[in-house]
Amino acid sequence: MNVSQLNPAAPSAASNAQRQWLVEYSMPLAYVVLFAVLAVTVENFFSLTNVVGLMLSVAQIGMVACTMMLCLASRDFDLSVGSTIAFAGVLGAIVLEQSGSVLLAVGAGLAAGALIGACNGVLIAYLRVNALIATLATMLMVRGLAFIVSKGQAVGISNDAFIDFGDARVFGLPLPVLVCAGCFLVFGVLLNQTVFGRNTLAIGGNPEAARLAGVRVERLRVWIFLLQGLVTAMAGLILASRITSGQPNAAQGFELDVISACVLGGVSLQGGKARMFGVLIGVLIMGTVENVMNLLDVDAFYQYLMRGVILLAAVLLDQLKTRGERR
Repeated sequence: MNVSQLNPAAPSAASNAQRQWLVEYSMPLAYVVLFAVLAVTVENFFSLTNVVGLMLSVAQIGMVACTMMLCLASRDFDLSVGSTIAFAGVLGAIVLEQSGSVLLAVGAGLAAGALIGACNGVLIAYLRVNALIATLATMLMVRGLAFIVSKGQAVGISNDAFIDFGDARVFGLPLPVLVCAGCFLVFGVLLNQTVFGRNTLAIGGNPEAARLAGVRVERLRVWIFLLQGLVTAMAGLILASRITSGQPNAAQGFELDVISACVLGGVSLQGGKARMFGVLIGVLIMGTVENVMNLLDVDAFYQYLMRGVILLAAVLLDQLKTRGERR
């Protein structure tokens, strides 16, 4: 007599475990296959210069995805990140131009980002404004402020110390890549090893149950958005240092790339579920696809089309996973 005869539920349990394993690791496996195929078929894709360039190109998306993951895990999202990147870069460039102090420029940009994030949090958590409306309004207002303070012009940066902020290399890797890696490490620990992370997932799973369990839901949401604004502003300052100017029209559509990367990485739009490793894979998929299209000299119009396809695929994948878990 075999195990299945003794325990009829054994095959079903094994089948469910295999299905769960495929759901959890399908995206990393798919990326490994994609990377291997591109390394063989696309010229110069696997070169050291291109791989480092790939990591540099996804650094800003990776930084912001770490905190967007927290927003999505708590059943919220932030559409204002692109505008915050532009405003932080412009403000930092203006303060740098007028004061000559890198410290003041970076501090002003980070403070502005934190304030924008906190305002979003207050609107959503305490004033009960829908996250879509609140962050859409903030996106428009902050982008407008970026154009107003810069008078619609790019603000040039000539300070070498500030430029090094985005151009320096440590152990052969660009500083933005190391900052991005640090964000993944810090927020990975925050999500998986702290009360803050557990409470974030709890309010995403069931806000009322979390409130009854003693979680201060509104305050936590404000902190999540404040962190989102702070990290986004840091990404904006790094971008400004890389392109040696504060651009009021920078990072348009950036928020969609970040959300796509998070959802591709397994962060549920329904809240309550997030994995930092999955977000890393999602970021790499987005960056790799864009990198390959640039190597193949694909027209920018088709790149927009592909980004839309990836976003739609990410949402459909999230829906399929959610339905599968309900069965």
